[in-house]
Amino acid sequence: MLFWESSGAMGFHSTLVLVTWVGVMLTAIMAAAAIAYPLALPNCSDSCGDVKIPYPFGTSEGCYRHDESRDFSINCSKSYGQPDQPMTGNLSVTNISIEGEMDIMMYNAINCYNQSGTPLSNNTDSWLQVPSFTVSVTKNKFVAVGCDTYAFLNGILNGKGFSIGCLSRCNDTSNIVDGSCSGIGCCQIDIPEGVTDITFAARSFKNHSYVWSFNPCSFAFIIQKDEFSFSSAYLTSLQNNETFPMVLDWAIGNETCKVAQNKGNYICGGNSTCSDLKNGSGPGYRCKCKKGYDGNPYLKDGCQDIDECNDKSKCPGKQICVNEVGSYHCSCIKGYHKVEEVCVPRGSSLTIYLAVGISIISLLVMLLGCSWIYYGLKKRKIIKLKEKFFHQNGGLLLKQKLSNHQKSMEITKIFTTEELKKATNNYDESRVLGQGGYGTVYRGVLSDNTVVAIKKSKIGDQSQIEQFINEMIVLTQINHRNVVKLFGCCLETEVPLLVYEFITNGTLSNHVHDKSLSSLLSWEKRLKIATEIAGALAYLHSSASMSIIHRDVKTANILLDNDYTAKVADFGASRLVPLDQTQLTTLVQGTLGYLDPEYMQTSQLTEKSDVYGFGVVMAELLTGKKALSFARPEIDRYLAISFVSAIKEDRLLQILEDHIVSEGNIEQLKEIANLAKQCLSVRGEDRPFMKEVAKELERLRSMEKTPLGNIDVDGKKTEYLLSATSHSFNIDVGTGCSTSTIAEYESIREQELKSVEDGR
Repeated sequence: MLFWESSGAMGFHSTLVLVTWVGVMLTAIMAAAAIAYPLALPNCSDSCGDVKIPYPFGTSEGCYRHDESRDFSINCSKSYGQPDQPMTGNLSVTNISIEGEMDIMMYNAINCYNQSGTPLSNNTDSWLQVPSFTVSVTKNKFVAVGCDTYAFLNGILNGKGFSIGCLSRCNDTSNIVDGSCSGIGCCQIDIPEGVTDITFAARSFKNHSYVWSFNPCSFAFIIQKDEFSFSSAYLTSLQNNETFPMVLDWAIGNETCKVAQNKGNYICGGNSTCSDLKNGSGPGYRCKCKKGYDGNPYLKDGCQDIDECNDKSKCPGKQICVNEVGSYHCSCIKGYHKVEEVCVPRGSSLTIYLAVGISIISLLVMLLGCSWIYYGLKKRKIIKLKEKFFHQNGGLLLKQKLSNHQKSMEITKIFTTEELKKATNNYDESRVLGQGGYGTVYRGVLSDNTVVAIKKSKIGDQSQIEQFINEMIVLTQINHRNVVKLFGCCLETEVPLLVYEFITNGTLSNHVHDKSLSSLLSWEKRLKIATEIAGALAYLHSSASMSIIHRDVKTANILLDNDYTAKVADFGASRLVPLDQTQLTTLVQGTLGYLDPEYMQTSQLTEKSDVYGFGVVMAELLTGKKALSFARPEIDRYLAISFVSAIKEDRLLQILEDHIVSEGNIEQLKEIANLAKQCLSVRGEDRPFMKEVAKELERLRSMEKTPLGNIDVDGKKTEYLLSATSHSFNIDVGTGCSTSTIAEYESIREQELKSVEDGR
């Protein structure tokens, strides 16, 4: 009996010791799991309120990185009775990520009016006082809300100022769709990559006079893409000084990893890697912990080994996990050893090995069979999807129409997705030539080494498939040396891809507005380019089998080859006009600064709309100024306004590009300026046709080689074109209507609208 009690006491003691050790081990494991890697420098705060503040950021002197180009200090604002709030510049910070992102709350811009059309005192623009960081192009979008609204965003990109904008107009809420920011009540645009020093504003066309009952204000704001869904309630519910979530990108310094590593200011700590920012995201680099490490890579010893063995699923079965520095491995428990990556008891018979081997082989065979079936089904699904897209994009209709146009058949090709993927190296970013509202253009090299430009659309409009096919037919039949040639298309993707000839010398916009290139663009070259553009547009309007209105004539859509031959490009916004029609009713579309004011008011698109855009292009060639620039004084913001005013006030020579003026061509410059002024008439009926413009430019070009005493008598045919009276006017980007004097610029929107309505 005594023996039993002793044995029982010893058993209880052993159990107690075992339980104690288990408790100690569990506590150690839990403590290890609870280890938090350091975020801030020693003796520095790593938080402000509920927001973690990782180095290189900090809230006090000595706790953040000093960088010549970037400010990493965070102001931890303390308010009585309120939680601490971190601030950067004029904005509150809600999160800072080690991966290079900062979440902030950004103010909106507001433009409100009372019922009589008087602006309210609380109207504000908005600005971003954080030049150290760039706006995340992948996480944000620029939004304008309102039914009488246009908004613009200014910023610095690659050290140069720029402006972008969008507009939204509607008469009531009947066509507004909740959740859709497509231009009715709400418009949105992407933000260029690498932008700093942002300011943006909201404006009104008619002071909200006609929509005041349901929309008294215009709003503009930058917001995180996944945080915004438009609602018609926003037309009245948005308030002044309202903030919206926005994401900034941050990086270290202005140098690449290679340069920084050879200097004393390199910041990446031990067990970390350095990566340069992608092209367009701004200068600098970022740090990241190596695989198997975690923590803050910007601290000297911030990246610490991860204990992968805390994850019990790492080594299943009869295996134990063994942690290593930066890695781990699995080994069999005592009494077992590995056979083909499986732990089996030591001394097992040959039968066990055979069973394990057969099981593994069977498993491999089954996996191979399943993979073969899966890839077969996947390939079949891809083929079916390509067939669906081909039919959806009108492939059968295109083939049928091409069969009726033998000439088109010879020069047009329907490309496959594989051909264009190979040509663009799977649409690699390094092949991007440019991006616009209709999509992205890539440089491609076909199998026969032909260099082409491949346009990949953003959005497909299934209701316009037949019109797209008709446009393809017309474009393939165009044979004009000053229109970019269309080689073919691909219909096997969700949206059609267009393949054009590749033009080597960039856009006319670059040559006119880049000072280093502009000096090489002599007056003779400019006149030649203008004449070629006019000839191409005249051909599209009058000589094609069906009249084509380009609808987006601007210097950015004119390409130049190495001989400075002009090529009209980008027919993404173009429209076909049937022979029995002279105009089309369309949704207003185009580029600010080039938009026809009459088209803007009536939505009636005619070939005279192209004439207006060409007038702006001629003004750019003469002055070297951009069509729209917020860097200029407000009264000179729109080139069309200042150009026509200068002619009226006999100030033409003051605004001409200096190096194109000489004693021998002043009269010619004046004649061409007057021709541009005619093209910029507010009413379309007062503008000449493109055939007349092209003929007049040809005459003026020929005069360069003709003695003064032997002027072509045919020039008299265009006397009316140059001598017709044209009143001085200003043009607003939204309305484009006329006023009598520049002094009335502040009330330009109301007076412009009245002038067009009276003269329509």
